[in-house]
Amino acid sequence: MSDLATNATNKRPEFRNIHAFRDLPSYRWPLASLVSGMHRISGAIMFFLMPFIIWMFDSSISSEISFAKFKAAFNIGMLGLPGVIWKLVALALIWAYLQHFIAGLRHLWMDTHHDATTKEFGRSSAAFTLAASIGLTLLLGAKLFGIY
Repeated sequence: MSDLATNATNKRPEFRNIHAFRDLPSYRWPLASLVSGMHRISGAIMFFLMPFIIWMFDSSISSEISFAKFKAAFNIGMLGLPGVIWKLVALALIWAYLQHFIAGLRHLWMDTHHDATTKEFGRSSAAFTLAASIGLTLLLGAKLFGIY
């Protein structure tokens, strides 16, 4: 049998797109890819909660009356939701900002430094990013909920 005939019977590798709901739950997520995915998720959270961010900024600096309403929203509640829910939304925004900022610095560092493209640096910088963003979120969350 000639080489041409054997090559015709061998199938070429088949490449396909992944399906988010079927393939991603079983996908192996190394730490660096987890941080990269969280960078995208935190950006989306900040984008979709932008009206809430604008409301918080506007009501906190407009007047003393609007600042009192702002404080009441977090202490008593508003729109039929208790204040703890609004504090949790603010905590999610705090995490999203810190995660996005620190991961963004990580990406900028890797873009500008050639030695930062190793697998070891990717793993260690991802671990630092996670530890720093979660640690700072816990610290600011404790302040938000009045623990200190």
